Amino acid sequence: MTINKISRFALIFMILGAVTLSTSISQTLAQTVVTEIPNPAGENTEEANLYADDNGNVYLTWIKKGEKRVSSLMFSKFEDGDWSTARKIAEGNDWFVNWADFPSLISTPDGKFAAHWLAKSDVGTYAYDVNIARSLDGGKSWSDPLLPHSDGTPTEHGFVSMLPWDDESFFAMWLDGRNFAKDGQASPTNEMTLRHALIGWDGKVKSEKVFDLRICDCCQTSAVRTAHGALIAYRDRSKEEIRDISLIRYSNGKWSEPYTVYEDGWKLLGCPVNGPSLSANGENVSLAWFTGAGGTARVNVLFSRDEGASFGKPVIVDNGKPIGRVDILMLQDNSALVSWMENTGNGVEIQIRKVYPDGKKDEPVTVSKSKGDRASGFPRM
Repeated sequence: MTINKISRFALIFMILGAVTLSTSISQTLAQTVVTEIPNPAGENTEEANLYADDNGNVYLTWIKKGEKRVSSLMFSKFEDGDWSTARKIAEGNDWFVNWADFPSLISTPDGKFAAHWLAKSDVGTYAYDVNIARSLDGGKSWSDPLLPHSDGTPTEHGFVSMLPWDDESFFAMWLDGRNFAKDGQASPTNEMTLRHALIGWDGKVKSEKVFDLRICDCCQTSAVRTAHGALIAYRDRSKEEIRDISLIRYSNGKWSEPYTVYEDGWKLLGCPVNGPSLSANGENVSLAWFTGAGGTARVNVLFSRDEGASFGKPVIVDNGKPIGRVDILMLQDNSALVSWMENTGNGVEIQIRKVYPDGKKDEPVTVSKSKGDRASGFPRM
């Protein structure tokens, strides 16, 4: 993002599940303009995702489907107003490709990359592992994949969030089904856990630890670095089946205990497949999430000025009929752009709006029409 005397410009890419749309949104003091630009993915592609590093480089990843059930994880860099030639990270014929559980990529200023995807570990429907490959030369070559988890069980491992951590390692967390029923049925004694690890750029898993022993079964996770630490968000699951959003802070060299960021009180006997999204600008943090508490669907946004130690009051940003699938992007003036999918009565639209810490919000902008089914995926900014 660049700021000058007369305008504010935000570059945003909204990617549909089938990688059919790449969009730039320019916001001046007078108007918001949505412009579609070509994307490099091509046909038979899905599971798109985006990553922006600290140097302002933007990367797009996606899965390309080939013959004989071969899937390839591809990536491209946005530079000089266009996408670079697509390059391959990995491929295989045993991958687990899911509409809500998509691959990701992270990078460091000195040209290190890590990328993850999911591969089957057994014949069971939800028996799959997290695979992570590394590149130490800017994405030109990639290592063989490693597993961040050591349990070896033929159960679900997915919904990954990764962060660059220090010169020697990166952070990864995932939903881990080692204690979950093999037939996929949740119960009080078979629970999804949230686990994390520090992984060296040399390929060694330095630590593998548990964050939470009982969480929602299949919602996306989110993680950000802050000025002095880190913050993660996920949908929790109480013994009473309350599925509100929990946070965990990394401060002064240690992780806090999980805490509920806002008590929606959403009781649900199943997973809504609708995870939260975090964004940070130094000590300022924004959080967006979807809830159906009380039978009313809502997309809420919270702001923090102290790296998640405290938050203000939630701001409702939807127009009354959201289906969620949120993303959020912190801006330099410490406002935030939030995106979500809204049922308008004439179909589903991908919408965004600018939200301010004091509760004010600009009018929503429609980025694109979409569908509410699984094939429409999760728009990313």
